[in-house]
Amino acid sequence: MSYLQVKKEIERGDVRRLYFMYGTQSFLMEDLVQSIIKHTVGSQDDANIITYSLQDTPLEIAVEEVETIPFFGGEKIVIIKDFSLVTSQKQEGKVEHDVSRLEQYIERPSPDAVLILLSPYEKLDERKKITKALKQKATAVECAPFDEQMTGQWLDEQATSKGFSFSKDGKERLLERVGPQLLLLASEMDKLALYVGENGEVDAAVIDLLVARSLEQDVFALIDFAIKQRIDEALVIYHDLLKQKEEPLKLLALIARQLRIYYQVKELSRRSYSQKQMATQLKIHPYVVKLASQQVNRFDDQQLLGLLESAADTDYAIKTGKMDKVLAVELLLMKLANLRNG
Repeated sequence: MSYLQVKKEIERGDVRRLYFMYGTQSFLMEDLVQSIIKHTVGSQDDANIITYSLQDTPLEIAVEEVETIPFFGGEKIVIIKDFSLVTSQKQEGKVEHDVSRLEQYIERPSPDAVLILLSPYEKLDERKKITKALKQKATAVECAPFDEQMTGQWLDEQATSKGFSFSKDGKERLLERVGPQLLLLASEMDKLALYVGENGEVDAAVIDLLVARSLEQDVFALIDFAIKQRIDEALVIYHDLLKQKEEPLKLLALIARQLRIYYQVKELSRRSYSQKQMATQLKIHPYVVKLASQQVNRFDDQQLLGLLESAADTDYAIKTGKMDKVLAVELLLMKLANLRNG
């Protein structure tokens, strides 16, 4: 099941007995755990919430805990972190685990407890018996990066829960400013809710007023202004970043990374890859692919390869002391602006 489906179930009060959460988005796992706590025991400080890590605790001890009747009555929540037994990676430390105890528990979970297994790993070993059993018998939740549609839906639901709404341009501007990182987006929501008030609407003007761009988004805007031959605006962003103590070499690396993404997206587009397939192939967020796709037609292949070579030459010139680092990056931006864009 998806994060959004499970979240809705929990919010309705439909809390299952066994959850298996896996994927790279630990923020989503933590959000679901907090929702489960809220709709069962009610408080994070409740004595019936017990957390273990498989790095230092045998699995069978955690299973015994979840099978034990709560001392203070009510429901018990047992959380097992670092549940790596569903992966092919070697176990850290010398703790041995009796997986059969969990396999037995899965068949007959306790009606008085909620067991939550957290596996913050990119890949599962689908050949393992325990992996198959959990995917079949538990509420398995893939906590993977959202695509653009899911991110938009998540933002709308977060806004509704906080009593405000987004205009279309407001939501798009927020994503432009912050990017697709859910943890950063979540940190902006309370601020937006407080500013617009109950039943208020967040539009692009509100985002411009309250939300600062991330470094990656600043670099994207910097390149965007340069290739549109608005070099003055590009240089304003560049020098603002320098005032914020950002290193020219770091900015150069981010510029080169963005240009590399443009080249890769252009090549994959030529091979008729969808944006989702590109994101998977390049291991970047689909929203990053979407933004890159809007820019790549401004370049031909030779221009992009030439710019990547210029970025490498700039890096070499700075590191060998042949050029001042601030000036060297400025010259690269000017080279971007001087391209004959289509």
